Amino acid sequence: MPSGNQTIAIIGAGLGGAAAGALLQHAGFDVKVFEQAPSFTRLGAGIHMGPNVLKIFRRIGMEQKLVDISSTPSHWFSRDGITGAYLSRIPLEGYGATYCTVHRGDLSALQMETMAPGTVEFNKRLTRLEDNGSDVYLEFQDGTSTRAAIVIGADGINSRVRETLLGAERPNYSGWVGHRAMISAEKLKKLDLTFEDCVKWWGPDRHMMVYYTTSRRDEYYYVTGVPHAAWEFDGAFVQSSREEMFDAFAGYHPVIQALIEATDDVTKWPLFNRNPLPLWSQGRMVLLGDACHPMKPHMAQGAAMAIEDAAMLARCLQEVGPNAYATAFALYEANRRERATRVQTVSNANTFLLAQEDPSWVYGYDIYAQPLRDKSVA
Repeated sequence: MPSGNQTIAIIGAGLGGAAAGALLQHAGFDVKVFEQAPSFTRLGAGIHMGPNVLKIFRRIGMEQKLVDISSTPSHWFSRDGITGAYLSRIPLEGYGATYCTVHRGDLSALQMETMAPGTVEFNKRLTRLEDNGSDVYLEFQDGTSTRAAIVIGADGINSRVRETLLGAERPNYSGWVGHRAMISAEKLKKLDLTFEDCVKWWGPDRHMMVYYTTSRRDEYYYVTGVPHAAWEFDGAFVQSSREEMFDAFAGYHPVIQALIEATDDVTKWPLFNRNPLPLWSQGRMVLLGDACHPMKPHMAQGAAMAIEDAAMLARCLQEVGPNAYATAFALYEANRRERATRVQTVSNANTFLLAQEDPSWVYGYDIYAQPLRDKSVA
């Protein structure tokens, strides 16, 4: 690329990377997003997008589009996993935007539409990057290379950008696994039971979170958190089974038993995290989302924190300009570290909304209404 290159390269087109791409383009920056997957597919399962995120999506014109395809529960119910007693009924309305539960693939497809055609390049697995002071050199597994003024690492818990900044280090296995399964509406109709829009069933040492993922209510999704002494399998996940699920939730409420009985396919995923990082940026490279502060998914706010990161990073770059990237990165960390760390801590503890509480510190948050906190007082 010619000297004076102002391109911002984003590594990873997941929810945080795509949000960063759209928000930076919306602010007038030249952006390229590099994704290691060969193409876009409807991957993943269910995900929560709270009002704190919908306020960000409002800025790029996708708020209503997301609401239209999502389930929009009015409450988060917490129930005793054995007796069924209600532990809390948390309203999800009144925070300045809608609370959505949606299929991650459908959300990702909407995000792709918010970026200019050609912004995302697929089949680009990053193998090397080097900050030479005047720009950053990036090399990919397919033999291609490019240069950028700034590199944003939105490449997940096993981030190659994080590894470049801080060295290779395996993430910490949390001692928990999550089972994931999607159940069709047809299967639910055969069960003479009531299924709530958004409910978390709590046991003494495990849980099951259940919700619809479409406005049509034709997909009902559950994800668990279950203790598992060691992760002894290769790959991101392994197949599980109804039998394993029945064993994990033996003695639990009839609704849970019915959901397991209705399960055709269930997978098991290890839950990893990392200790807080000593730095979020160095030179022309900066991290966001799981590359920066991965957490267990028990608040349903991991992706939300990545999207909030993207919004704050775009805001800080717009505030000071891309040439003052070091100032922008310091300002970004100063305005994100405290909130991201708090959410990470609460999420890892798995106590959020167990009892009746006010979640306005999470859902009522508007990243654009926060005065920028000077980096010198962080």
